[in-house]
Amino acid sequence: MKHFFSTKSVIVLFLVFVNSYFCNAQEMSFEEYNPTSTLVVPENPVIRAKFPFIDVHGHQYNMPNQDLTDVVKAMDTLNMQLMVNLSGRSGDDLIKSINNIKTNFPGRFVVFCNVNFDGVGSEGWAEKTVAQLEKDVENGARGLKVYKSLGLRNTDSDGNRLAVDDERLQPVWEKCGELGIPVLIHSADPKSFWDEFDGDNERWLELKTHPRRKRGADDPAPWEQIIQEQHNMFRKNPNTKFINAHMGWFANDLGFLGQLMDELPNMYVGIGAIIAELGRQPRNAKLFFEKYQDRILFGKDSWQPTEFPTYFRVLETADEYFPYHKKYHAFWAMYGLDLPDEILKKVYYKNALKIIPGLDASAFPN
Repeated sequence: MKHFFSTKSVIVLFLVFVNSYFCNAQEMSFEEYNPTSTLVVPENPVIRAKFPFIDVHGHQYNMPNQDLTDVVKAMDTLNMQLMVNLSGRSGDDLIKSINNIKTNFPGRFVVFCNVNFDGVGSEGWAEKTVAQLEKDVENGARGLKVYKSLGLRNTDSDGNRLAVDDERLQPVWEKCGELGIPVLIHSADPKSFWDEFDGDNERWLELKTHPRRKRGADDPAPWEQIIQEQHNMFRKNPNTKFINAHMGWFANDLGFLGQLMDELPNMYVGIGAIIAELGRQPRNAKLFFEKYQDRILFGKDSWQPTEFPTYFRVLETADEYFPYHKKYHAFWAMYGLDLPDEILKKVYYKNALKIIPGLDASAFPN
């Protein structure tokens, strides 16, 4: 049996199909929308840093027993001469890590130790902790790494939130100053994690795809309070050098960060995980690097070798409108700062050689 359709019926079916097709396209989610740029401009990708560099914000979590051969091969590809492993732990674990790198990978890694802040306020905590810190430095630790758990999750012996500037922690910071080791500290997270989860939140996509990162306005304290505690602690300890991880979450407000740098000469900043902020304000960021060139250090944070070239390209080139490596971190394009060689050298290695004790400067150019 033959079926016949009128011309009118065919046209109607065709229009229904076209309408459905375009409606579906218009209903594409923001997560799916990721257009290819049609802009044609000079491109200068950088897969290897111009100078050998020190990553002051590295993490190798199983260093006591880890075969780091493949890590070193990737470091060589990137021109990373030295990684600072901030996850050195303490005691026997620290000793095992240091023995591993000294024996098998000399000159390629150094280790920062860590402190367990839980239980502050219990009898003898400060004396015991300071003694262990001294022992860890004696055994080869080159600095102290403080995780964001201080101020967010750590509690004292009574179960109360432990503030970053708690007076009972003073012996730790003072001892670091006496020992001449820097403290690399990560406090809080981006302020957007505390803000309303709505269309005005620049981290909306990150919070949508990583919902556990979202915090309430007072969870466990306002963002401003935690950050202020950190600054208070810096002020109380002018004889201790602090490396403020992630530029202290003020890479999006370099004017205010500059005020802090002027006020707190013992504060240095690392650029780990905030290169997207610098790459969207190249002229302003370049001025900041020029003014504070002696106090900015290279750091990446997570060990993802494929992500380092974005950092190199932002720092070294004058390229325009190139993609960031994680859309959920930054859906905007990057621009290069085109830093001069002398500033690049300071950021890549000279500043780290200056404040981290015992590093071998012979592996780096003058």
